Amino acid sequence: MFLSIILLILGFVLLSKGADILVDGASAVARKFNIPEIVIGLTIVACGTSAPEAAVSISSVINGATGVGVGNILGSNIANILLILGVSAVISNLYVQKNTALYEIPFVAFISVLLMFMGWKYGIVSRGGALLLCVLFLMFLFYLFAISKNQKDTSTSPEKMSILKMLCFVVFGIAALIVGAKLTVNSAVDIARALNISERVIGLTVIAFGTSLPELITCIVAAIKKHSDIAIGNIIGSNIFNILFVLGVTGLIRPIPFENAFMADSAWGILATVLLWIFVVCDRTLTKTKGIIFLVLYVIYVATLIAS
Repeated sequence: MFLSIILLILGFVLLSKGADILVDGASAVARKFNIPEIVIGLTIVACGTSAPEAAVSISSVINGATGVGVGNILGSNIANILLILGVSAVISNLYVQKNTALYEIPFVAFISVLLMFMGWKYGIVSRGGALLLCVLFLMFLFYLFAISKNQKDTSTSPEKMSILKMLCFVVFGIAALIVGAKLTVNSAVDIARALNISERVIGLTVIAFGTSLPELITCIVAAIKKHSDIAIGNIIGSNIFNILFVLGVTGLIRPIPFENAFMADSAWGILATVLLWIFVVCDRTLTKTKGIIFLVLYVIYVATLIAS
């Protein structure tokens, strides 16, 4: 039990540091080849900080711990909005771009409802459903490139990182994620079984929070530095990546059972997304008061998990 806890912490450290190194390396490559900042923020940063969720969920399904995989995604998406944006908004008001308020946040709500429908109707994310999620992810990427094709990289300083160092960052980042995911899944499942806790609850709480650490750190730093676009874009992009890419790829590898208990968690994810849209659609600002509301809701959500 003690060893499992130590391995769980080590897994989280590797996940967080691996994601950090991967994002730095990938962002350096993007800047080196003059890729627009909006593409870097909404794709490379968002996908990079969601890499732990991807690694954990795919590893979980391969190892047969499907409850951990699905719970990790749903729990991470809920934590991303209610906890991470809540904390970030309390630190500093977050201003949301018009496209994000009108299109991207509603898109997150749409795919969240789609996932919930799959679970309710079929009780599984089949390979056909997973393929649909992957197609929607490709469409989202085309959308991002379409709105950014006329924009250029605004960086005023040249990228000083050598190409060899960039590649090393990417390779070592991916390696750390793979090892960290293996340690996290195995140790968390061992702890859950020792404490007679369901894989669903472990995935929705401990692992979801652990794999959301890169988003949390990124958003807090962005809020402190007054970079609202990075904070909001990172969370919205991460939630889209989690559902469409992570569950899409995982479902293609092996169909994912969707437990009835996950319906309530899906509803919480939809509620969080809709509330975010309501908060920003008019004045496009996430204030400290709204951030506090998010945090209170997250405490209530965690309390219902513990009570159950």
